[in-house]
Amino acid sequence: MRKKIVIITLILICGIGSIIKFKTSIYREDISSKLIRFHVIANSDLVMDQNLKLKVRDEVLSYMSPKLKQCNNINESRRVILENNKEIKNIAEKIIKQNGYDYSVETKLSQENFPVKTYGNITLPQGKYEAYRIIIGKGEGQNWWCVMFPPLCFVDITKGEVSYKETEKEMKQVLNDKEYETIDNTSNGNIKIKFKIAEVIKKALN
Repeated sequence: MRKKIVIITLILICGIGSIIKFKTSIYREDISSKLIRFHVIANSDLVMDQNLKLKVRDEVLSYMSPKLKQCNNINESRRVILENNKEIKNIAEKIIKQNGYDYSVETKLSQENFPVKTYGNITLPQGKYEAYRIIIGKGEGQNWWCVMFPPLCFVDITKGEVSYKETEKEMKQVLNDKEYETIDNTSNGNIKIKFKIAEVIKKALN
């Protein structure tokens, strides 16, 4: 009897996971093609390196905020990021030097694979995204991230907080209702857990 219950439970989990996987895969590529992520990766997980990462983040966001807020689409944002890449690197190097470190800095805009990530009230599924990354030193520490286009990073730059209303407003300017519903925590319950289930089942089936 116990064996039958286990089998039925596994079948149900696989069934639910397949539905989630199918639903999210429909929109995942469309969503990822409409976003540019921003990641600042620390040299290590030591407190001093994590604090340095945040100082670099703050200075770069302060510099890029007025520039990216004027962008009307992803192509304009991409152009502005690339045009300012050298200056962003200079800013990061300056902050690192001012804080007494000699870490190298790598900056690049590229396609990268990312796991499930939550930012405020949105959870982005696992997949490949265009991302602008600042890698400090060895780049072996935890990273800070947000969405550069639409410009979610700059909504509450002075407070260091995420505004759910502003996040929704910005995301809905580039995503349709179904796409936004797919990543919206408030309408999907614990969507992060659902994405994780889909990931686990996908790995098990492969």
